[in-house]
Amino acid sequence: MFKARIEVTLKSKILDPQGKAIESSLRNLGFTKLSKVRTGKNIDIVVDEPDAEKALELAKSACVKLLANPVTEEYEGELFDMSGKSVAKFSSSNSSRSEVKVKS
Repeated sequence: MFKARIEVTLKSKILDPQGKAIESSLRNLGFTKLSKVRTGKNIDIVVDEPDAEKALELAKSACVKLLANPVTEEYEGELFDMSGKSVAKFSSSNSSRSEVKVKS
């Protein structure tokens, strides 16, 4: 078994009204040195698969098919073994390439 931690964010060219609202509220609270707020979501998933390569493919497939809208969002993820050791990293920028190597 593995654990995937995925961060989904809006693409940089997509307006982020929630981020703008947070930024405005921060300024109103006196946080004038904080800016360019962008929001996103973090998703943790347990992948019930003993093979690291297959677990990685399942996590990436979930991102492509459901977790991230490819038109407006991008994702970055990391796969961990159950002891918490990082096994692989993946992202929407390399989802169509097979460059992601599972660490041994």
